[in-house]
Amino acid sequence: MPSQPSKTLETFDNPAPENDFAIYIRIPEFTCLCPATGQPDFAELHLEYVADQKCVELKSLKNYMWSFRDEGAFHEAVTNQILADLVAATEPRFMRLTSYFNVRGGIYTSVVAEHRQPGWTPPERVTLPPPGRSPLLSGL
Repeated sequence: MPSQPSKTLETFDNPAPENDFAIYIRIPEFTCLCPATGQPDFAELHLEYVADQKCVELKSLKNYMWSFRDEGAFHEAVTNQILADLVAATEPRFMRLTSYFNVRGGIYTSVVAEHRQPGWTPPERVTLPPPGRSPLLSGL
């Protein structure tokens, strides 16, 4: 049976809930309609999150994004709605959605919306030297 647009976001159990690992999803073909003109708006969405107990299933995410194709929505509203729906479905430790809308009338729009689970703080970032520059290999 072919896929259909859907507002249902399916999830699966986080395979490593003891770890704070980042998940990055690039959605290059998002479309919705301008509520003022009815013309299509095109965007690339970047989803970044740290899962708690659940991760979003990608096929359902694809069908969810597709469901906006014929809906009128301001860029700010649709970005925040998508974030709210994803947070409700997955209850992540952290989630950021960035929408990069294509030019319209000489204006680009980017919208960034975030959610942080109360009490959660990100782990300290570790910076490693680039490959081939490791102190362990410098004497070889």
